Amino acid sequence: MMMLRLRLPRGKDSRPWLPECPTFLDEMIRLEGRGEYIEDSLCGHCQKSARTIRCTDCFLPELCCPPCAVERHRHLPLHRLQRWNGHYFERISLKTLGLCIQLGHRMDDTCCNPQRAFNDDFVIIDTNGIHEVGLDFCACGAMQTHVKQLLQARLFPATITDLKTAATFNVLEQYHKLLFESKASAFEFYLSLALADHQLLKHFARGHCPDGVGTTEPGQCAVLCPACPQPGKNIPEDWKDAPPDKRWLYALFVGIDANFRLKRKFVSSDSIDPGISKGWSYFVDERAYKGYLDDHKDRNQERSTCASHNAINMADTKNARGLAATGVGTVDCARHNMKLRNAVGDLQKGEKYINMDYLFFSAMSHNEVTVLNVSYDIACQWSKHLRSRMMTLPSRFHLDFSSKAITFLVPKFHLPAHIEQCQIDFSFNLSRYVGRTDGEAPERGWANINPIASSTKEMGPGSRRDTLDDHFGDWNWKCCIRLGRLLARKLVDAIEQKAEHQRELIELESCLKAQDISQWRIEVEAWEQDHSQTNPFQVRVAPETQSAVRLELARIEAAELESGTNISLHADVSPSILISSGIDLEDQQRCLSLEIAALGVHATDHQLAKAQQHTNSLRRKIESWQDIQLLYMPFVSLLRASEEPCSPASSTPVEAFQLWLPSAVGPDTQCAIQLHTLEWKLRYAQANDTLKDIRNLLCLRSHLYKFMDSHIVGQAANTRARSTISKADAKVNMAAERYEVARAALANLARILNEDRTWMEVFKPLNRSKDLKALKDMWGKETEGTWHLSWIWKTPEVSENATLHIEWCKARVRAMRWEEEVDLLKEEQWWVIAFLDWQGGWWQSQRERRDSESLDDTLREGLVAYAERQASLRRQLSTHFQILWSPPTLPTPPAGTTT
Repeated sequence: MMMLRLRLPRGKDSRPWLPECPTFLDEMIRLEGRGEYIEDSLCGHCQKSARTIRCTDCFLPELCCPPCAVERHRHLPLHRLQRWNGHYFERISLKTLGLCIQLGHRMDDTCCNPQRAFNDDFVIIDTNGIHEVGLDFCACGAMQTHVKQLLQARLFPATITDLKTAATFNVLEQYHKLLFESKASAFEFYLSLALADHQLLKHFARGHCPDGVGTTEPGQCAVLCPACPQPGKNIPEDWKDAPPDKRWLYALFVGIDANFRLKRKFVSSDSIDPGISKGWSYFVDERAYKGYLDDHKDRNQERSTCASHNAINMADTKNARGLAATGVGTVDCARHNMKLRNAVGDLQKGEKYINMDYLFFSAMSHNEVTVLNVSYDIACQWSKHLRSRMMTLPSRFHLDFSSKAITFLVPKFHLPAHIEQCQIDFSFNLSRYVGRTDGEAPERGWANINPIASSTKEMGPGSRRDTLDDHFGDWNWKCCIRLGRLLARKLVDAIEQKAEHQRELIELESCLKAQDISQWRIEVEAWEQDHSQTNPFQVRVAPETQSAVRLELARIEAAELESGTNISLHADVSPSILISSGIDLEDQQRCLSLEIAALGVHATDHQLAKAQQHTNSLRRKIESWQDIQLLYMPFVSLLRASEEPCSPASSTPVEAFQLWLPSAVGPDTQCAIQLHTLEWKLRYAQANDTLKDIRNLLCLRSHLYKFMDSHIVGQAANTRARSTISKADAKVNMAAERYEVARAALANLARILNEDRTWMEVFKPLNRSKDLKALKDMWGKETEGTWHLSWIWKTPEVSENATLHIEWCKARVRAMRWEEEVDLLKEEQWWVIAFLDWQGGWWQSQRERRDSESLDDTLREGLVAYAERQASLRRQLSTHFQILWSPPTLPTPPAGTTT
């Protein structure tokens, strides 16, 4: 969707051109008809047949009959022709008209034995497009190979066998030059040859408007999403009266985001370079937007109470030196990845609320749907006080919140960066009536627009807005064309996934108690209706932790001190502090051991010095602790003596010192039973803590792998990502070792204290190759039918809430989301067809809208022809999509929908 824009030298005022827009528009529309040949029916060359053919590549093309068009183009076989079908011009090829290219001979010679090229199925790529041609190879006595015949005709074959495609030398030379300057890929260049251009005002029937271009309303020249609910265009008239269980289908999904690559330097000004569009397409009206920002520039930015989002907390500190715009904010269709009307605006200093508020409410003012699903990576913070901030905006942007159901969500990929509460409250996966929408649509659109950032950065404000509007329009139109295959593919996949996840839910429920399922269903449905209810996805009973145990022991000691029964042998170190400090020293020994092992043989002096400092510090701590240990466990001196090396040269490294905690000395020593009991409590809590750490680290590692697989490209980035994953792996292994030490201590203490075997059901032996795997989380991309849950996710403290209850809740929402996705896709298919049919009828209504006596016949025919051509294009798209969505893919149309 190209807007024709005259580029002037920098500093030149473009305003004198603006009044001439209607003139340019009328003359372009006039070319849609037969022009001066409207009354001249016979061909001017043969005076025999009707004039129906014109060439768009010939200068000042005239109308002629088909035979004369073929004769005139024998030396120009790659020109593009159009045929008047009685209503408008449609494309037709020279091959269809009978022209055949003869290779292997001079143009004035005749081949005695022509060989037709593969049933006429031959394609030539040229600078003006892609052409199907009739092609004859020479097969007479002077015959050369087909490849040579093509090369002699300045045609470069795509292959040397099975010849079906060739490119002219001219197009290859053009791409070669383009490659040096723009670095465009061959595929992108090919697509550019395959696409046709449309002028903005002409394409949106502004030339058909009797009141002229000046009456163009905001957003009127934007390509609308056919698959989104558009009241009055593609959904039933009684959509507002839909029952509650169907009302969610008429929801508008929008995604909000900012792009800081689309900067603009301080170049020119709005007075010198105002641009042609005044909020007609995707950018908001600049004057009103800047006026609002100036009026509220002193408003303080609210600080984030979630994770430390730079988009919020650093909005006022982002460097904007030398920039008129630090980027753009946008509001997109979150399901079909299209820009919404009047939903784009410049950012001045970070991603501030005043910018994004204006763009959101501007976009929403064009649609009257009552159900909104709003996706934003900082939705948890931005949604707070949104209604009160709306009141500062112009009244035309105000929404009636009382009549709308608005759900705020965080895109799926961004969600793990939020705190746990936000990951539940703002999750697409856990929210009803959103299908499989992920909210990441704006991110995909940036990949298309970012390559133009370097050129628009140097433009004046009007030129930049018009250029970006062009690209956004082109992107939207491409998305419209792709909807046919996209929705067909997504529906087939959704139907399969729905069946699979429903089967998994049934299998899971067959292993559970019906009473439990009934209770869980009541809880989760209550939470879905009101998030202030108990959250079924959140662990409610925390296992006993070391911190909790230490606090309880400290309180016991305080009570003993108060009653005079405390038997501590050291003024500062009680028995519980001694044992807990010893366990902490074990952890520090493990950390030091890993640090030394990571040094390698080529460690730097700085690394060696740092490790030595840590070694010295730990040695002093252990020696101090051992002195106090002798007060409570004097027999340990004999154990230490038995393990002392024979010579100083073979001294034990500090990270390998045996601390001789009660669990290590055995039952035959004089160790007080109180010390064994204290260590039992602390080791039990340590094992709980370590299992929790392992589960968290496994989830982190799983997230890192998925992030690297989906988003990391390039050797340097992959190296950094793998380094981060390696660190996570090291932490998992260290936690596993800590758990194994704690479990071994519990086993020794259980024999001494005669503990029953129930602890072994909680703390099972750890198989590192089988058990160290993440719980299959809700962000997984596929279902694994052979998945087995590791026991670390089934400990009593966890299984009661997270494994059985939460896993059932997750299985339920997965099945529900796929069922909703199937329903949404079926509706969207019919909305697309209904929209195209409506738009075809709308173009039909434009044919004679500007009918007046002041119009000459040539312009009047151009207006009618262009409207007919656009209406025909929509009808053809509708027919094509219906074929793609033919039964059983195509669903029954909803009640009240006319197609």
